[in-house]
Amino acid sequence: MSGSLATYALLALPVLYVLVTLLVPPQRNLRHIPTVGGPSNSFLAWIGALRYVSHSAEILREGYAKWSSFRALRRDARRTAQCVCRGGVYKGGVFKHAEPGGWCVVVTGSRKIEELHRAADDELSFIAATNETLQVPYTLGPNVASNLYHVPIVRSQLTRALPVLFPELRDEIVCAFGDAVGMPEEWKAVPAMEVVMDVVARTSNRLFVGLPLCRNADYCELNKQFTIDVFTGAAIINLFPSVLKPIARRLLTKVPQRIARGMKHLQPMIEERFHLIEEHGNDSPDKPNDLLQWLMDAAQGEERTMRALVLRVLTVNIAAIHTSSLCLQTFINALYLLAAYPQYIAPLRAEVEAVVESEGWTKAAMNKMRKVDSFLKESNRFTGLGAKSMTRLALKDFTFSDGTFIPAGTTISAPAHAVHFDEDIWPNADVFDPFRFSSLREEEGEGAKHQMVSTSLDYIPFGHGRHACPGRFFAANELKAMLAHVAVTYDVKMEKDGVLPPSMWFGTALVPNRKAQSRFREDTKSKVCPKLQSTPAVVHASGQATSLSSLAMAAMVDLVVSLIQMHYLWTSRTRTDHLINTLLMYIVYDGIELGVVELVQRGHQSPYEGDKPCKVRHMYRFASADDTDHHDVVL
Repeated sequence: MSGSLATYALLALPVLYVLVTLLVPPQRNLRHIPTVGGPSNSFLAWIGALRYVSHSAEILREGYAKWSSFRALRRDARRTAQCVCRGGVYKGGVFKHAEPGGWCVVVTGSRKIEELHRAADDELSFIAATNETLQVPYTLGPNVASNLYHVPIVRSQLTRALPVLFPELRDEIVCAFGDAVGMPEEWKAVPAMEVVMDVVARTSNRLFVGLPLCRNADYCELNKQFTIDVFTGAAIINLFPSVLKPIARRLLTKVPQRIARGMKHLQPMIEERFHLIEEHGNDSPDKPNDLLQWLMDAAQGEERTMRALVLRVLTVNIAAIHTSSLCLQTFINALYLLAAYPQYIAPLRAEVEAVVESEGWTKAAMNKMRKVDSFLKESNRFTGLGAKSMTRLALKDFTFSDGTFIPAGTTISAPAHAVHFDEDIWPNADVFDPFRFSSLREEEGEGAKHQMVSTSLDYIPFGHGRHACPGRFFAANELKAMLAHVAVTYDVKMEKDGVLPPSMWFGTALVPNRKAQSRFREDTKSKVCPKLQSTPAVVHASGQATSLSSLAMAAMVDLVVSLIQMHYLWTSRTRTDHLINTLLMYIVYDGIELGVVELVQRGHQSPYEGDKPCKVRHMYRFASADDTDHHDVVL
């Protein structure tokens, strides 16, 4: 019996060695850097790697507490030596920990974090680290890994367009919350995570692909699943050596199936837009103004193929949903905090009402909501977006100014969660202070520094420097618009005041509680919230208000249809469809007192058969806001 056990043990050793090697590769000359979270021995490092999966924040705070004020370490040609700064110790030590896939070196102190973000891309690479973490060449393909033409679009074009597109953002927030929560007169328990995921997905895609696709349940679900599949697929692929990664991608991930599913939704829209450009050129006034169109305009060569464009849209959705995932994580945590501490609703509501009465629901108004901004920024600091930030991959040997040596191939990060709970930086760091940053902004000279989008060496959830999250400006405006809407539309609470639902660390990510329910109730006293259940009024020049149900609904329908038909006489069906959507937006935003217009049935044929347009019939419903009167029109 003992002989059999010995035989099995002997046979198991090679398998164990392979598994350990896959889970935590050798240290690459990192023995001079202290280890936290588990054994330093490479063969036993899998213990620390497994512990890191569920205790990352604890490990990083342990390392930060022990080594952030320790003497910096320097690699000497003959031995490992300690480099003592003038005056003794200082904040700026380093440590390493094991994680699935390898070792990570964590740098502390403002000086080292500054050097980390200022290092040249050919030395410490953000892109290479991202490709390594997400296994981009395998999950999204080599073109996405090497050609990041979508990044400046998100960083610049989307940010510049926000003032113009903000009404659409606002409209989708109102509609999405209305669909998910309604306007309950009594307390209504809703699954908070599910509601926020739907609102974020719809709101983001309103600016990415527009109506009606942003409200397509299957498309929104696809984007959420695709993002999860890429991150999950990357984690799986990371466990395999390079030679097996292509096979693992095909057999063990769902990314190819998701891309095919995305083609069904996006291909007709992309084809329609290409026809529009072919007929009327790039300067057509009817060309959509959204992220999909900007990508189509910027794509060159093989990136203009249908599959490449669909993949790029889904990729940007990952970045956007990753930004949106930051939105999701930030907002769900902010919602839990607001519901757990409902005493903060009143000051938020007062600020939103005052600003909206002065500025309306505009991007400019968002800039003036300092308490809303502060609440979200403090929520990010207090709950966190992740245990680490500013991750880089060393492409060549790198030495910090104090002599700390980092060999090529090493992953390096900053301990965001630990920094955000450093009492020397943030007084009462363990206390949620929602107006911490608005108070700081009121101090002289601190106006811009403490805005949510501002990064610093002490506040790094979005990273810092030139590789800081490019979508954070969009994310911040989306988040502020969502929180402002909740503040003036609902009362919210948790089942128990002051009790936050527990979150869970999974690797670097902090996963909000998916099962917790928040309770919503309509705020009947707000001056600026939309009353979805009430009948809007039309105010005539005489100042008398009249209900829409008493107006000539048919006359309004005839007017709109006549405009569409007149337009159709001299343009294509593609442009006519765009005009219809433009008129819908006009009616919804500039004439909302007249009612609403809804696309209730959309044609699914291609608008072209060969070179000739064919009939695609869409049904639109012109309805009063209280739904007492409506007309259906097929076009």
